[in-house]
Amino acid sequence: MTTVLIVDDQALQRLGFSMLLEQHPDLTVVGEATHGGEAVRMSAELRPDVVLMDVRMPAMDGIEATRQIVTSGGRSRVLVLTTFDLDEYAYAALRAGASGFLLKDALPEELVAGIRAVAAGDAVIAPGLTRKLIDAYTHQLPGATAEQQRRLADLTQREAEVLTAIATGWSNTEIAERFHLAESTVKSHVSRILTKIGARDRVQAVIFAYDTGLVRPV
Repeated sequence: MTTVLIVDDQALQRLGFSMLLEQHPDLTVVGEATHGGEAVRMSAELRPDVVLMDVRMPAMDGIEATRQIVTSGGRSRVLVLTTFDLDEYAYAALRAGASGFLLKDALPEELVAGIRAVAAGDAVIAPGLTRKLIDAYTHQLPGATAEQQRRLADLTQREAEVLTAIATGWSNTEIAERFHLAESTVKSHVSRILTKIGARDRVQAVIFAYDTGLVRPV
């Protein structure tokens, strides 16, 4: 069972999401929040698997709420909803620690699949789109910290190659074919990379690769 907290300042939007999710026996809505501050509090109390987060809300917005939920170290992963794919809010949410984003006009099956993917520890946006976002907002990249550089240096040559491929937008299947590896081996590499660099998922790994200069905007 995957538990979901819905965060949106519009009552009809929350109702629509709740009715959709409750149609699926493996998903259950454990609460609804009307703004970011409420989302942070309810996330700590309810510990949902996934927080479905609107980014544009009064009082505390979804970006700051995402940052607080992620830095709290809890189990909840955040899936943000935005209006445009190349959106400054979506980029900021990814940097704040969101596990991905979907457009508000996504098909119902896309939303359900996205929630399931995030609950399973995956990112729900294609790596190519993540890169497109980062390319668009590359002027906001803060550069690598000393800790990030240390973590990058801890990667083996193969792990650095796989991380570069992830940031370039390759899937596990494509990486396996390129480096003549079994897909299970690639998954093991990805898991070790995420652990070494302190990333929760592939989206955060892409941002890490850009911050450290391992991959540069084209």
